[in-house]
Amino acid sequence: MTLTTALALAGLLLLLALGLHGWWQTRRAQPRKAVPGPATTERVEPALGAAEVTAAPPEPTALRMAPRRVPRLDALIDAIVPLALEAPISGEMALAHLPPTRRAGSKPFYVEGLDAESGQWEPCTPGHRYGELQAGVQLASRSGALNEIEYSEFVQKVETFAEAVGASADVPDMLEVVARARELDGLTGPLDAQLTVTLRSNGVAWSVGYVQQVAARLGFVTGAVPGRMVLPAAEEGAPPMLVLSVDPQAALAEEPQAAAVRECVLVLDVPQTPESAEPFPAFHRAATTLADDLDATAIDDQGQPITLHAYAAIGHELQQLYRQLEALDLAAGSAASRRLFS
Repeated sequence: MTLTTALALAGLLLLLALGLHGWWQTRRAQPRKAVPGPATTERVEPALGAAEVTAAPPEPTALRMAPRRVPRLDALIDAIVPLALEAPISGEMALAHLPPTRRAGSKPFYVEGLDAESGQWEPCTPGHRYGELQAGVQLASRSGALNEIEYSEFVQKVETFAEAVGASADVPDMLEVVARARELDGLTGPLDAQLTVTLRSNGVAWSVGYVQQVAARLGFVTGAVPGRMVLPAAEEGAPPMLVLSVDPQAALAEEPQAAAVRECVLVLDVPQTPESAEPFPAFHRAATTLADDLDATAIDDQGQPITLHAYAAIGHELQQLYRQLEALDLAAGSAASRRLFS
């Protein structure tokens, strides 16, 4: 072999090595993608009160319980207006005259009837007859306490409805209702807890599909909002136990498999799930497992890694929070707690 040939061969080998190195660097920079596997039935986040759409994933399998009853008015968290009827009315008549929207400002309000046969209060239903009615507006929510303007709007809508169905409304005093609302908001505001952990990639970015595939192994299903995955509650129609989210813009990309994300956020909305369902152990387990499977670090809202000691401290604080909610008759996962902390 001549010197010229040897130099040419060495040059070719160098070019090949540089090409392979560039290809490897490009490959490393691409987001991890979901690995194709056997066809599975996609599940979606169930709507509140709706039946589940498809079968649960093989692991873990959640026990499904009976559907929740629609929460009725509660004097603890609602300002209630009795509506005395001149004569019993049908559910159809009541429904025909309800306001088109059941909100006063940011606060929801409800109208119920006392069923003439069962003697139970219930949302007005076709085919039923009601001897009494009542309306109620929620005193507080995560948007704050009911204010004077919201209460005035509620009263106006209730009085219009009452006149249409032949009822007389016994409206509570505005100042007393607003004072109650502020007191309730002051007591419960400090007890509103939403635990959040950010999972940040230690190196290679992920595709949205890859995150979904990893989360599905823990029982997460596709949510109603782009980029949202949920761990369904055991109780049919109840709010999800956990929510895992990625950037919705990446989820809406034309090629989600190519859209790179480096973070996802795991959330536990404490007042929405009963303590007996062990939501915090599920939260801790999901955070640590996802961190391992995604090669990520779990960090808090200050950007600091969350240690085992930190998880233990959070668990201790949650126990105190649960006891405080119970002392106010607002146990986590109860109908009143779910409505109030929404």
